[in-house]
Amino acid sequence: MSKKIKIGISHGDINGIGYEVIIKTLMDKRISEICTPIVFGSPKVAAYHKKTLDIENISFTGINSPEEAKGNRNYIINCVDENIRVELGKSTDSAGISSFKALDAATVALASGAIDALVTGPVSKQNIQHSNFNYNGHTEYLQAQFRVDEVMMLMVSDLMKVGLVAGHIPVSKLSAFITKEMIKEKIEILANSLLEDFGIRNPTIAVLGLNPHAGDDGLLGSEENEVIIPAINESKKANFSVFGPFSADGFFGSGRFTKFDAVLAMYHDQGLAPFKALSMENGVNFTAGLPVVRTSPAHGTAFELAGKNEASADSFRNAIYLAIDAVRNRELHREISNNPLSPRTTRTNGKDESLENLESNS
Repeated sequence: MSKKIKIGISHGDINGIGYEVIIKTLMDKRISEICTPIVFGSPKVAAYHKKTLDIENISFTGINSPEEAKGNRNYIINCVDENIRVELGKSTDSAGISSFKALDAATVALASGAIDALVTGPVSKQNIQHSNFNYNGHTEYLQAQFRVDEVMMLMVSDLMKVGLVAGHIPVSKLSAFITKEMIKEKIEILANSLLEDFGIRNPTIAVLGLNPHAGDDGLLGSEENEVIIPAINESKKANFSVFGPFSADGFFGSGRFTKFDAVLAMYHDQGLAPFKALSMENGVNFTAGLPVVRTSPAHGTAFELAGKNEASADSFRNAIYLAIDAVRNRELHREISNNPLSPRTTRTNGKDESLENLESNS
């Protein structure tokens, strides 16, 4: 990509740590040198947080549209009522409306190509709910806006990548939701994302079981034998390098996850509990399967930290870096795919363990 990448940032909940991690990230002038950051939010709210945090060495240039953003600066587009009131640490209806308006404006810009990627600030899933937002989170909202049948919440860090078959699904509905076809579709989404967004050729994917000890050959549940194993076998026939099912506790406890390019967990806490235990400070939430690039920090609004200048910006900073990398990797993948003389993939994954060793389970 020859032009400078424009990264849209929706400000999230104004009463949480969203602006703190945005400001701390954009204070580093190297960020605006490698991309053009455009905050969809409120100059007034940004100024309030700067004053509260006693941070002066950052400025935002107000613009009306992403097309006006040029040069090595931090930009901001006002999306909310000028009379918006910040109430640090509180979940308010006005903050929820503000979250949605910023997200909506950024999504429109993303769909039109005015920005190249979207990094979403953390929102409250409770106060953002209203007539125009009836979703369990950003992932489901963006899936609907871009009219995609299935997407995947993919948690990313230098240590691991963990995708989910079932994202924000109640535990009581898991068994019915996790079907053979759903697992196969998620494997395909994950494999394609690893190739196109991360540049990994022939990625190896570990699939976890649903039940304790991956069902223990039917003793502790039938889903592995009836659903998960058939999905894995059919995915292998479709030339995906997929292995399992693995018992989640032993798989993560033994460090075996380091042998694979990604892990496919069956449900939210099965994947996110170990991920956040090991990568909470620097992990990133990536939405795989969208025609556009969207990332976010792995943490939430953290109302209890709002205004205390104690929030780490590492996760948000990494979300910006990953967004930039994914945009570039997609562009490279398109160039390679459109060149009949080029290989169909980008690079090897560097794994030196045999497929036979990966396949064996303990």
